[in-house]
Amino acid sequence: MKIVPVLLSGGSGTRLWPLSRAVLPKQLLPLITNKTMLQETLLRISRWATVTNPVVVCGNDHRFLVAEQLREIALSPNSIILEPAPKNTAPAIAAAALQLQGQDVYMLVLPADHVIRDLQSFEHAVQTALTAADQGNLVTFGIKPAHPETGYGYIKLGVESAPGSYKVNRFVEKPDLATATEYVASGEFFWNSGMFLFKPETFLKQLEIHAPEITAAVSKAVNNSYKDLDFVRLEESSFAESPSLSIDYAVMEKTDHAVVVPADIGWSDVGSWTSLQEVQEQDANGNVARGDVYLKNVENSLVRSEDRFVAAIGVRDLIVVETSDAVLVASKDAAQDVKEVVEYLKLNQRSEHKIHPRAYRPWGWYESIDLGERHQVKRIMVKPGEKLSLQMHHHRAEHWVVVSGSAMITVDGNTKLFSENQSTYIPIGSTHRLENPGKLPLHLIEVQSGSYLGEDDIVRYEDTYGRS
Repeated sequence: MKIVPVLLSGGSGTRLWPLSRAVLPKQLLPLITNKTMLQETLLRISRWATVTNPVVVCGNDHRFLVAEQLREIALSPNSIILEPAPKNTAPAIAAAALQLQGQDVYMLVLPADHVIRDLQSFEHAVQTALTAADQGNLVTFGIKPAHPETGYGYIKLGVESAPGSYKVNRFVEKPDLATATEYVASGEFFWNSGMFLFKPETFLKQLEIHAPEITAAVSKAVNNSYKDLDFVRLEESSFAESPSLSIDYAVMEKTDHAVVVPADIGWSDVGSWTSLQEVQEQDANGNVARGDVYLKNVENSLVRSEDRFVAAIGVRDLIVVETSDAVLVASKDAAQDVKEVVEYLKLNQRSEHKIHPRAYRPWGWYESIDLGERHQVKRIMVKPGEKLSLQMHHHRAEHWVVVSGSAMITVDGNTKLFSENQSTYIPIGSTHRLENPGKLPLHLIEVQSGSYLGEDDIVRYEDTYGRS
């Protein structure tokens, strides 16, 4: 029987702002290595003989990035399921289970943004969980706590169910520090990892018993789902009827079939900048530095530069994260409070919590490098063989200058090939399209001018990627 990895890729990672944002959250970022968190999650289990093609559940905004990142590591998905709206983990897992039922497989449910450093111990824990899952149980993995932690939920072990696995005595919400200290000292409590293993039919049976509203809504959404390119779109109105519940609240805290496998696997949910520092290699002074960074007399700090040179002198216990449009400076003790910055940005209707200066599209990316009252300058990259939609703008004209590569440009039905240092002009109201016919990435500079420069001033007539 095969194991199907089911990756949950719907989080926004607000505590890792300004790097992680709604449009490009932490699971789609290369936070630790040159691979993204999603890619690392899949690569760590792809070598197992029993593992087959993954199911990824994600939001509509991330679909092309997820597909591209799977392609980069040469993994073909079983399916990429698109949630019409975020509904927490229980409906997402239900959608995957409904797709997989009847296939005689196990589901290994994994958040796409966790770190596991001891791969051998993780594989052993999964093998232990398979025995418990064969007995009709829903298995979760309890992480041996390295220290009292108030940011995690806990699981108390009950009686032994099978070798290496235990009945769940109870789930406990995030405790205060004194309670967490007692839990760790007792040896009976483990961190709740949010990872699970079970057969699809086992989960669906328990979901029907304990959360029938989710079963009904998601079943309709799956039955009426439809293909969109390489994606499976759940039917919107049916999925909207589902309650928004985690798998813990919906099933695991209620069922008599919850089993936990204790695991010491070097796990972290990388839920804050301090936890990211803990899982990375540190210098002799306890620092983690990444990017164009200079440190002098700095201790126990994380300093990360994404765009500009950053210098830190004579400080300790700091988090410094620089991006092209925002800088975070915080005490490590206040790492959990970063999410309050995100709330501030939302309340003030700003965009820095949501979008990055670089916006990724299925054809490549663009980033704004200058913005004024009636002009905007963008840098654009189009991947080989890709093309933008055939489109028109009501309020802006555009000048395109090819920096490198080849550009096939169509304006009002006339197509011409442009190469390095050549340029063209697209008047307001002209129908136009940009394509890269070459084998190398196309880089160009776009200068926009007009009364309105918003991204919603696009009328698409034809699009390779099915966007309206």
